[in-house]
Parts: sequence; C-alpha cells; structure tokens
Amino acid sequence: MKLIKIINDKKIKEVVSESWSVSWPMTIIMFFEFLIGITDVYIAGKFGKEVQAAYGLAFQLYFVFIIAGMALTVGTASVLSRLFTSNRKSEFSLAVSTSIITAIIAGLVATFLGIFFSKSIIHHLRTPQVVKDLAAPLLMIYSLGFIFDYVLMNTNAVLRACDMIKKSLFAMTVACILNIALNFILAFGTSMGYKGIGAATVISLFAGVILNFGFTRKFITKGFNFSTLMFKKMLDISWPAALLQIFWQLGTIALFLILNMLPAMNIEIMAAFTNGLKIESAIFLPAFAFNMANAVLVGNALGKKENNQAFKKGIITAITGVFIAIILTLIVVLNARIIAPFLSRDSVVINETLRYIFIALLFEPVMAWGVILGGGLNGAGDTKVVMAIVVGSVWLVRIPLSYLLGVYFGFGTQGIWWSMNISIAFQCLLMTRRYFSKRWMQLSEQVV
Repeated sequence: MKLIKIINDKKIKEVVSESWSVSWPMTIIMFFEFLIGITDVYIAGKFGKEVQAAYGLAFQLYFVFIIAGMALTVGTASVLSRLFTSNRKSEFSLAVSTSIITAIIAGLVATFLGIFFSKSIIHHLRTPQVVKDLAAPLLMIYSLGFIFDYVLMNTNAVLRACDMIKKSLFAMTVACILNIALNFILAFGTSMGYKGIGAATVISLFAGVILNFGFTRKFITKGFNFSTLMFKKMLDISWPAALLQIFWQLGTIALFLILNMLPAMNIEIMAAFTNGLKIESAIFLPAFAFNMANAVLVGNALGKKENNQAFKKGIITAITGVFIAIILTLIVVLNARIIAPFLSRDSVVINETLRYIFIALLFEPVMAWGVILGGGLNGAGDTKVVMAIVVGSVWLVRIPLSYLLGVYFGFGTQGIWWSMNISIAFQCLLMTRRYFSKRWMQLSEQVV
C-alpha cells in the first residue's frame, strides 16, 4: 500500500524528473565503465583463455586495493550533499579540501602497497600457476594508477554532491575514449602485449584527474586545508562502506577459489566467470549509477529537512532503476549467443559463459532494487546497516552455498550460479525492510 501511494503522488513527475537528471549522467558514466571492461576482456581473450582468467583475477585484486577510495566517496557524497543544500559554504569548502587531501594520501598508500606486495599476494592464492604468472605483472602496472583512481573517484563524488554531474560526465567520457583507444594501441601495437590493458588504464585515470581538478578547484575558496572534524564525519560513514567492499571483493575472489576446486576445466570456468562478470556489469553498473544518484538525492533532501521527500525520491529512483535493469537484462539474455563468442574463441568458455548469463542474470532486477535502496541508505549515513546486510548475504549465504552446492554436492557451476541468486534475494529482502522502516531518517541528523 505504501508503494502504491508513493507512485500515485501528484508530484511524482517532478520527483522522477529530478531523479533522472542526476541518474542519467551517472548511467552513461557507468556505461563507459562497462565499455572499458568489455574491451579489456575482449583484448585479454585475444591472448588466450589463460590471459583472460589472469585478467579476471588481477582485476578483482585491483578492486581490493581501491576499496578505501570507493568507501571515501560514500562519506564524501553523504556529507557534502547535505552541506551543499544547507548553504553552509565555508564548511562545504573545508569538507571538499579535506576529502581531496584524504584521497591523495590514501591513494599514495595504496600505490605503495600495490607496487611492493601485489606479486606476493597473487602467488599465495590457490590458483593455477600460469594464471598467477600472468596476473602478477598486470596488477603491478595497475598499482601505478591507484593514486589517480582514488582522486578521480573522490572528485567525481564532489561534483555529484554539488549538482555538477555533467562535468563529471565530461571527464569520464574523455577518460573512457582514451582508455579504449590506448587498449588497442598498447596491446596490439607495442611489445607490452596484454599488459597494455593496465597501462591504458593508468594513463586514462591521470587524464580524468587533471580535468576534475579543474572543475572542483572553485570550491576550495581558502586553499587546501584539512579539518579533523570533517574527516571524522566522513570516516564514520566511510568505514562501514570500506568493510562492505572488502568483504564483497574477497567474496568474489573466494568464488574464484571455489571454482578452482571443481574437478575439471578450472581455467576455462574461471575465464567464463570473468566474462560473465563483465557482461553482467552492463546491468550492474547502471544500477550502481542509480545507487550513487540516490545517495545524492536522499542526502540533498535530508539536508533541506524534507524527510518525506527523501523517502519518496529513494523509492522512485529505485523503481526507475529496476525498469532499466529489466530492459537491459532482456537485451543481454536475448543476445547472449552473440555476446559470448565475441569474448572468447574457446568452446568450453563460451558454453560456460552462456550458462552464467542464463542463470545469474535472472535476478538482476532484484539486485537493482536492493542496490539502489542501499544507495538511499548510504545518503542518509546508514552505512553500518547496509554493510551488515551485504556482508551477511555474501559470507553467510553466497559463499557457503556455493561450496556446498557447487563442490560438496557436485552440482558444479550451476549450483554456484544459483547460490549467487539466492544471496541476492536475501540481500534485497533485508534492504527493503530496512528502507521502509524509516529508521535511517533519525540517524541522518547525526551526520552534519
């Protein structure tokens, strides 16, 4: 009944328009991210299934290293979105400079750790030796760009929070085009080979940072200053998001290790999983775009003390995102037999990729609903509950079920893919329950 009342609200067109104005640029940005990922997988596939599997492993570890930066953007967007609409200009400027300084320092730490420890981390994983040997140098190159990724993510969050999302879109468009072009040039036109994938990423991230610095410079009215108070406010929101990302990425790596426990075709299955994740990102990334847009919309409304509007905006944004997820899911599933062979020439990899698409993508609209509502909760600063829900769904449901169904009971990849769907349903149910409880409205008052 509550949902029907929200949909029938007279001001629904205004809310949908506002939601879409923030969401569509983010959706395009995420589409660019998808294009880069698909290009990476396509090029890796040209060098063989072993390189494709190695790329998948290196890319998951890449995300482990940039988790702190991703988490910082959650705190940045949550705090700045409310300061921006509350017209507290001096505090807003101080918060912007604090967030950028924090991103630079954290990025330097991640770069240092990646350069000196990435090879050791990879060689301690229980994966085929050939995959380890190929993944290590790729992750080493990626490590050089961690600092740029941290700053780019942070400045994008600043631009989202202050209604300059189109500036972020411009920077990411340039970075995407550069990344894709350099992918082909460096991988096929130089002696770098598949390692050109990593070099292209580093160079394009640097270009995006330069553009975003130009856009965000105007908000730093009194020079770069660091506020311990602002840092603590952002950190209080960010650390649960960081733990969420850590356990999420470790969960994906755990799935790679579980796939390695299957009795046969381990490398082919790992390559198919890599391909499946990239294809799935065509739906997940737009949903994540709505997640970030929802955080800003809910945060802006709460900053103006419009709690009821914040609730409605979150629901309408989620409905819009689910509608888009349904369309994208249908497009991918109906064209699966064209997409899978495009990414690999190996028949086993192709067939397993198709199985992943036909099973794992069935729950994408469900995933979108839970992810987008989670974005609204993040905007309210309710990141601890979001963390508990997501971590619980991965480590109490997905990973144990994947091992039991896939390995112990012998259902293979079908059991693992269905375990992923069950965990998504569990996560969505709990996220919906939390959002409709409205308890996050009281918590939001403590953020700024």
